[in-house]
Amino acid sequence: MAIFHFSVQVIGRTSGRSAVGAAAYRAGERLHDDRLDRDHDFRARSGVEHSEIMLPENAPERFSDREALWNAVEAVEVRKDAQLAREVEFAIPREMTKAQGIELARDFVQSEFVDCGMIADLDVHWDIGADGMAKPHAHVMLTMREVGEDGFGAKVREWNEHAHVGQWRERWESHVNARLAELDIDARIDHRSLEAQGIALEPQDKIGGPAQRMEREGQLADRAEIHREIARENGTRIIANPGIALDAITHGQATFTSRDMAMFAHRHSDGREQFDAVLSAVRSSPDLIALGKDGRGEDRFTSREMIETEQRLSRASELMAERERHRVSETDRKGALAHAAERGLELSGEQRAAFDHVTDKHGLSVVVGYAGTGKSAMLGVAREAWEDAGFRVRGAALSGIAAEGLENGSGIASRTIASLEHGWSQGRDLLGPRDVLVIDEAGMVGTQQMERVLGHAADAGAKVVLVGDPQQLQAIEAGAAFRAIHERHGGVEITGVRRQHEGWQQDATRHLATGRTGEAIGAYAERDMVHAAETREAARGELIERWDRDRRAAPDASRIILTHTNAEVRELNDTARERMQAAGELGSDVRIETEHGDRDFASGDRIMFLRNERSLEVKNGTLGTVEHVSESSMVVRTDDGRSVVFDIKDYRDLDHGYAATIHKAQGMTVDRAHVLATPGMDRHGAYVAMSRHRNGVALHYGRDDFKDQSRLVSTLSRERPKDMASDYERCDPARDFAERRGISFRERVAEIVKAIPEKARGIFDNFRPTAEPPRERDMFASFRPAPRPHVPERSDQLARSPQPASASGLRGAAERYARALDAVRQTRAQGLDPMPHQRVALDRAKDTLDAIRPNASTDLGAAFERQPELVREAAAGRGQTTLRAMQIEAEIRIDPFQRADRFVEGWQQLQRQREELVRDGDSRGAKRISQQMAGMAKRLERDAQLESVLGGRSRELGLEISRDMSRSLSRELANSIPLDHVRDLGRGMGIGH
Repeated sequence: MAIFHFSVQVIGRTSGRSAVGAAAYRAGERLHDDRLDRDHDFRARSGVEHSEIMLPENAPERFSDREALWNAVEAVEVRKDAQLAREVEFAIPREMTKAQGIELARDFVQSEFVDCGMIADLDVHWDIGADGMAKPHAHVMLTMREVGEDGFGAKVREWNEHAHVGQWRERWESHVNARLAELDIDARIDHRSLEAQGIALEPQDKIGGPAQRMEREGQLADRAEIHREIARENGTRIIANPGIALDAITHGQATFTSRDMAMFAHRHSDGREQFDAVLSAVRSSPDLIALGKDGRGEDRFTSREMIETEQRLSRASELMAERERHRVSETDRKGALAHAAERGLELSGEQRAAFDHVTDKHGLSVVVGYAGTGKSAMLGVAREAWEDAGFRVRGAALSGIAAEGLENGSGIASRTIASLEHGWSQGRDLLGPRDVLVIDEAGMVGTQQMERVLGHAADAGAKVVLVGDPQQLQAIEAGAAFRAIHERHGGVEITGVRRQHEGWQQDATRHLATGRTGEAIGAYAERDMVHAAETREAARGELIERWDRDRRAAPDASRIILTHTNAEVRELNDTARERMQAAGELGSDVRIETEHGDRDFASGDRIMFLRNERSLEVKNGTLGTVEHVSESSMVVRTDDGRSVVFDIKDYRDLDHGYAATIHKAQGMTVDRAHVLATPGMDRHGAYVAMSRHRNGVALHYGRDDFKDQSRLVSTLSRERPKDMASDYERCDPARDFAERRGISFRERVAEIVKAIPEKARGIFDNFRPTAEPPRERDMFASFRPAPRPHVPERSDQLARSPQPASASGLRGAAERYARALDAVRQTRAQGLDPMPHQRVALDRAKDTLDAIRPNASTDLGAAFERQPELVREAAAGRGQTTLRAMQIEAEIRIDPFQRADRFVEGWQQLQRQREELVRDGDSRGAKRISQQMAGMAKRLERDAQLESVLGGRSRELGLEISRDMSRSLSRELANSIPLDHVRDLGRGMGIGH
């Protein structure tokens, strides 16, 4: 994973240092030091990949020689405590090739330093750490004086300003992230996650033991001092603008605790006094929002920006869910299903329901599927239906390997989300109203990224299909956007596991998906698939032994070894490869210098690609088998059957592929999996690791990590789900937090909005809360456009407002009502009257609904009348969408403006239908529509409030503004229907000519 590291230090004489010696060490050269009259020889130094002097305009050409340059610096600095050079060190993302990393460093150094007049001595190192991973980084030594044709002049004091450090760090983040996106690499860095090396946990006026000893001995700990300088500078910036801290904390978590704030303040301050000032500034920030207590009794907080992001996401998803522009015709659906059947693919009942759901007319569809339920197969059939209907289908996922899995499983051309966003920022590959964007493994996408994607799709009028499982690996960034969208808008669930062949293993996967990890591990243990050893090392050996036996017994079967850390993956890869060599199943070794160190590869080796490369059509995580390898090239047969040929100099991001981390495995399917459990795992990782297989899994652990199986179960059952700020409206302790102050939670929301300074309002401008939030989950979903004329409330308005209710209780009651109603309808469809017990069941369900929330049965009936398909869906236990439809009806029932919107829309639609029927000569159909319009006009008499609001919208209803105001609007509407039989109906209503 790409990391952020960017440090600055001054190379000075006070500590006895030499600019010539420092340059020789960083470049791996021998340089003569004129001042000391000695050589500094570091030619034995390894890892130096690139070294050059970069000169600004007007600098003497002789300074392009490193020895001449730094001896000139030493000569011009005569003070004993002279500052000789400034060194900037930054980490280069290991996901890049060496050529890409060098180009990245050169471009940054040119724009930030050389163009400003500094001479830069750039050295790029590609070291390999003890863990075998590459640690690419750059050292940049910068001159501190102005330079002209005659040499060095005066010191440039402004280059020493502390503010430059923060600016360089931010610009390095932007520079790297832009280049990563250009290269379609699914990684990002964040300058705000500065590693404060050597700082103790408790804030205090010292840096650490080693630095303190150096200072006592009269030495200057340059690196410790520069970390102090950065911490002081960051602390000063946070005190001036505490929003910086809130942005940084919420980058990886939507909500946080007091301890999280204290830890952040400690990392970004120097000494107790500044620590207290930083923490006080953050706590008193107007952008800090208190949410109440969580389930552990800790106070939780969020930022105003996170709330606004969640609100934007809510509005975008709401807009898309309500759009009805993407219907696929029944002909195209049947054609796609028929073609799938010809290929031997018959969708299960749940898959068919998901297929119908994603190909319906709405702009947002959500599919939640357990691991191995055939989501990709269903999407492949949907892709054909969409394309037959004239839509363009595109796929995306957070990681490259997940995008590849989506493309291989469904045939949908897919890219990483980062790559899509970068293209959009450049004006390329923009979505349009005829696009369908499928996002796989959506549970791994953070709130901010999901909001950006859905916001673009909503603006473009595109359809988005979110597919995933919120119980698998969690989002890396803050939030649980996929879970929140599913809970708000509902969707279709696929729970029928198809990956595993045996029924008990399918049950175990469902147990893992639903949090019953202990039951799943118990089921595998009963069948001798859970193996304990005295130590982790012994467990690793037993795992390889079992893997080797399985490999020899079934050589054609696919398999993978999974564990939690990269270090364990390296050990397992090396040991597995040794077994392959001992069995004589590998060709001759060829030593390859990869981006992660030297590796031996041979024909027959399993290999993993570690960087997205479009020209090769490989992703980070693609697996294959080496067919041929030389020092200059390699031929690999990928697991999806393609032959990939490449030059080693062009692609070095390789490693052995016998073992992989669990994060690399989400979306993977193999015949057999071997899992090494370690203490860093949790429920989400265990679910992914133990659900990759078709035929079986072997779980190994050491008793030095887990005392016994019960301790193993306890660790692998740990919940680490991401949360949303809006989650805390449902949390009773959070509600208590508000109520202790004598206010309802809704009023708390209004208070938050009211407290926003006028210039900072932005997202909340012109919004007001409705009578009650449409869903308890969505803390801010109740804001609606406010500026409308005042309408006197009817006396029964408050009595008819939707009241707070348990979401689960209301959903259960709605589903019971749907089942009773569905039974009555089926009986009537057979030409029979409902049975007495059916009527009783329907009446009881109605009473239960109204007991939970007054008028709930009225709202539900209106929802079912408007969307009849919801009856069967809710009757089948999928009542989430029904709840939302109920709430919409409740809002419309109490809001005359929304009722007016619906009335005008319905009236205009009937007018258009009637005009079309008249043009077609269908008098009977026109008469039927006219009767419906007359019925609408008649019902308007019973709603004086609605009639009053509609009075200002006469033109939209087809009436002249100067109509006879002595008549009621309902009579004017009935009188406007130009058919004699409707006028006859009007006479029955008491309407004169």
